[in-house]
Amino acid sequence: MGIGGISIWQILIILILILLLFGGTKRIKSLGSDLAKTVKSFRKTMDEEDKDNK
Repeated sequence: MGIGGISIWQILIILILILLLFGGTKRIKSLGSDLAKTVKSFRKTMDEEDKDNK
């Protein structure tokens, strides 16, 4: 159970719907690409750190 009997999945669906209504699809696409760039940069940094530690 989540907050007040609402599961986490229901909360996520509601948040996605709100983003679609108020943010539009362009904004979501840019958020997705920004998130992907952030994850890629994080992985690259972790790989470099692992090589430095060996």
